[in-house]
Amino acid sequence: MPPPTLPPPLPRSFYDRPTDLVARELLGCLVVHRDGETVRVGRVVETEAYLGVRDKAAHSYRGRTPRTEAMFGPPGHAYVFFIYGAHFCLNAVTRPEGEAEAVLIRAIEPVANCLSKGDGPGLVSKALHIDKSLNRVDLTGDTLIFAPGDRPPAATVRGPRVGVDYAGAWAKRLLRFYEKDSPFVSRAGGARKRPSPKRGRMV
Repeated sequence: MPPPTLPPPLPRSFYDRPTDLVARELLGCLVVHRDGETVRVGRVVETEAYLGVRDKAAHSYRGRTPRTEAMFGPPGHAYVFFIYGAHFCLNAVTRPEGEAEAVLIRAIEPVANCLSKGDGPGLVSKALHIDKSLNRVDLTGDTLIFAPGDRPPAATVRGPRVGVDYAGAWAKRLLRFYEKDSPFVSRAGGARKRPSPKRGRMV
């Protein structure tokens, strides 16, 4: 039996652009994992941009390490890291090789064969069965891809990233993007996030 086919992936040129633009334009796209004979699909509803060695919230801020090697490119590859001893998190590497920028996939709307809900970065990987074996995989290949969706977000909200208060002024940068009113957006502090004059704005 031939392996299941995937939809055409976004081209590498999609990722080789400003990271905040990629983060915004990934909303509404599909993330697709060919997991053996099963194709798992989620629709991206929330992302965060991390802007390389100058961004105090980015893993690459402290330079190149074995953990962050994938962030340094080339663009259009996955950066998968393990956090809190329990969760894998999926990122799409952006920008030219060496700039160490990436987009965190923070939440998905389950579409097909998901193993859990996806309203948080750790749950995204659980839903799609993503682990460290997919670190550095080519997102234009035939295993893990992003593909155009058929339903763009009705409206997008832009606000500060979650859980990066340690990053000083970088914690206030508006580098988180999410689909307005989506019930699948992640939770923080036990409450569903909604735009407010202080925490986010429509874009």
